Amino acid sequence: MVKTRIIPPAQGAHAYPLLIKSLLLSGVRYHPEQEIVYADRLRYDYRTLNQRIHRLANLLTASGVGPGDTVALLDWDSHRSLECFFAVPMIGAVLHTVNVRLSPAQIAYTMSHAEDHLVLVHDDFLPMLAGIQDELPTVRGYIRLTDGELPPSRLPLLGEYETLLAGADCHYDFPEFDENSVATLFYTTGTTGDPKGVYFSHRQLVLHTLNELTLAAHTGQAPLRSDDVYMPITPMFHVHAWGFPYAATMLGVKQVYPGRYEPDKLVRLYRDEGVTFSHCVPTILQMILDCKEARHTSMQGWKMLLGGSALPLGLATQAHRQGILIQAGYGMSETCPLLCVVHLTGEELALPMDDQLPLRIRTGTPIPLVDLRILDEQGQEVAHDGVTMGEIVVRAPWLAQGYLKEPEKGAELWQGGWLHTGDMASITSGGTVEIKDRIKDVIKTGGEWISSLALENLISAHPEVHAVAVIGVPDEQWGERPLALVVGKEGVLLEPEAIKAHLQRFVDSGRINRWAIPRQIRIVQEIPKTSVGKVNKKLIREHEQQAVSRN
Repeated sequence: MVKTRIIPPAQGAHAYPLLIKSLLLSGVRYHPEQEIVYADRLRYDYRTLNQRIHRLANLLTASGVGPGDTVALLDWDSHRSLECFFAVPMIGAVLHTVNVRLSPAQIAYTMSHAEDHLVLVHDDFLPMLAGIQDELPTVRGYIRLTDGELPPSRLPLLGEYETLLAGADCHYDFPEFDENSVATLFYTTGTTGDPKGVYFSHRQLVLHTLNELTLAAHTGQAPLRSDDVYMPITPMFHVHAWGFPYAATMLGVKQVYPGRYEPDKLVRLYRDEGVTFSHCVPTILQMILDCKEARHTSMQGWKMLLGGSALPLGLATQAHRQGILIQAGYGMSETCPLLCVVHLTGEELALPMDDQLPLRIRTGTPIPLVDLRILDEQGQEVAHDGVTMGEIVVRAPWLAQGYLKEPEKGAELWQGGWLHTGDMASITSGGTVEIKDRIKDVIKTGGEWISSLALENLISAHPEVHAVAVIGVPDEQWGERPLALVVGKEGVLLEPEAIKAHLQRFVDSGRINRWAIPRQIRIVQEIPKTSVGKVNKKLIREHEQQAVSRN
């Protein structure tokens, strides 16, 4: 440790902790009349938001929640979720945003592992919770969240959210405490084993929020600005909807929460509420572009940050033709999540959009305060030539410090003092990162590496391809060979030979080697997805192994 000069603070100087409550100050101060909108059901202003957060804090305290207790939330994206994002951690408790798309068994595991104390649950999930309540020994009560009539339930309900909120006091004296206190918790699923608990402190969330807001300082960049209208299309249970609800509230922008994701409804809300900024994974973008409402709605001026998985050029082109300004970003659950965002220079921004699109779908450039390196198998940095590959490792002030109750897995994540992402990438001399594949997804055939992402990108450029996933499958001669699952566009009779002929053009131009063309190309109706809308390559590989075993 380097010895430095430290001057003690003046007597009486306040050591200001970085707490989530501070993010609330500016929105109500500068834009008190700006709106929070919940689908087509409810709207109120920032003054009311602030008051409701105070009421919720009193409600939680009256329900027996104290500092360090965990509050579970099972809801669609709503104003209630936004209120919980603030009120729960602001009283010193921990907000567990439950992934409602997991199986009942997985939900029971995560809630038991988190030792949830109080549960706020939407009516849609009451039957599921009733079936697993015996597996939740730490839960002492449930508060229902409803959008309509109150169906009966055998859960021990303390009451209905709005009714209880109305009876709570509208002022709460939020305390100060250690900024390193845990604020949020959620669970991420991996390739093996049970879901892992990822937690973040107040300090980490505040620093991540401030960093998201710095992105708007760069000319021509898409992320959130003070004149935007924000609507998340990434579930709020997943990495705090990428942190943007905190940033939007700090800016005081109009926020639109859509409830359950239905593509036609999302497009109507975009149109009717004047939405200008959203974020989502590529599969959700594809659903939006293909829905009925999109056929007669201009999406001009809708900025969209894409992440979670690689953005295919074909999808980016389709989005551009429908008016959406796309931009890629990169991160993961354990990184809060933002690490990189595509940054275009003035010269690149002057290019025609058809020439910009290949640049906009790159992984991007590390954002401020992110120390990102790419290491080879010997732990040495690779050449910054845009070609040589290695694993992305990172350091930043908001990265997860481990997994809840699993120190051995946390130590594996942080080998050598760097967070290991498991992503294979190259980096240019200018600092632009381009992910080539997940370490577990890269295909090694005959001693050569093939990027499944690169193949997916090329196949997606075929005009009749709707979606594609590529995995490696065992091959006696070459070790592995690519297998492509391809979904054709509606009304098109797509043939595997057409895909091979399409890829042969890239072989002829020298862009890929001939052995990169998959021997197996299957035309399928759909491709399996994870609970957050990513292509589920783990499940695809399992299906392939089962098929081989049967044969």
